[in-house]
Parts: sequence; structure tokens; C-alpha cells
Amino acid sequence: MSNYFYVAPEQLIKDRATFAQKGIARGRSILASIYDTGVVMVAENPSASLNKISEIYDRIAFAGVGKYNEFDRLREAGIRWADSTGFTYSRDDVAARSLANYYAQHMGDMFSEGPKPLEVEILVAQLGNRFRETKLYRIAYEGTISDEEHFAVLGGDAEAVKARFAATFAENMNLSTTLKNAAAALAGPERTIPVADLEVGILEDRGVRRTFLRLPDSEVSGLLAG
Repeated sequence: MSNYFYVAPEQLIKDRATFAQKGIARGRSILASIYDTGVVMVAENPSASLNKISEIYDRIAFAGVGKYNEFDRLREAGIRWADSTGFTYSRDDVAARSLANYYAQHMGDMFSEGPKPLEVEILVAQLGNRFRETKLYRIAYEGTISDEEHFAVLGGDAEAVKARFAATFAENMNLSTTLKNAAAALAGPERTIPVADLEVGILEDRGVRRTFLRLPDSEVSGLLAG
């Protein structure tokens, strides 16, 4: 006869949360901020090929911290969802809020009913236009959505990075100033992150349909020196 061990629901939820938080804490932080003409996302990432920041759709970008293979699967699922929604209805119907809800439902289900919770925290960023506002949505491992007003920080050291960036933040800063403040906040007071270890993506209108651009090291260097 098999023996079944009872675990109180409160303890089970606590254990799952602790497990997910430990996985996320091992990842380096990502900072996203709205600036005067767009959104910039900055990550400390020594890898040249395993990207933490990516395009999802015309005016929507994605960032993830934690277990790479898990948030990369979420990225791919988001692209499929956006393509399907845009094809079925129209491209203007693809909104960051709906995508964030899609992610939150999946992550919440995995947290409560899956074999294990996802060890990830993700961000969905949307560049505004005449129909929608510029928005940042942070989705936690258990499926909670946070609508971040001006900037958002993901990762294990999020509170410290957020406090450092908040001390320098002002609305309508330009890209150069925002990037310098973001890099300094991610690094902290005792070190400097090499340009080669910074992954930077922006959402900005450039007169074409797609607004996402991954900045090369040469352009990042110029902005940091500006």
C-alpha cells in the first residue's frame, strides 16, 4: 500500500515561492525605463548569443531573468500569440496588456498546478502611439502583473537597483542620460560594467513599422560617453 504524505497548502505555496525566488535571484538584473522618445531595456549579459531582451511584435518587446530556457520558451510563445492575434484580427489589436495577461495565466497555472513553478520573471514593454500609451508590465513567477509607471527592474537584486535608479530618474530624460543612469544602477557604486557585457534594446519610432532595435556596442559606447 502506498503512503501519502499531507502537506498544508500554505506550506506548499511557500515552498514553491521560495524555490522560484532562488532561481530568479541567480540571474543578473534587467532595468527598463521610459525616456523622452521611447523605451530602453538594459541587461548585464556577457553572452553575445543568449539574449535576455527581444522583439515580440511591431511595438512590443520582451525581457526575462532567471532560467534562460524557461523564459526563452515564454518569448517564443508570446511571438506565436502576437502573430496569431494580428493575423486573426489586425496588427493594431496586438496589445501589451493582453500579452501580459496571456503570460500571467500560464505562469500562474504553472505555479499552482505544474510540476514546478517557473524560475523566471519577465517584462513586456509597449511603445505608445495615438491609440495606446507607452507601458511597462512586469509579470512575476506566480503570475502577478505589475503596471510599472516609469521604469521597472527585474531580477534578484531588483530592490537595490531600483533604489539607485530612482535616485537619478526624472521624466523625459533623453536616451543617453537614461542609459548612463541605468548602467550605473545595475553596476552599483563599486564597479563598472564593461560595454561588451551590456545588452541594450530600445523601442523607438524610426519611420518604419517595427520599432525594436538592439544597439551595437559601438552605439552603446557613444551614448554612455555622451
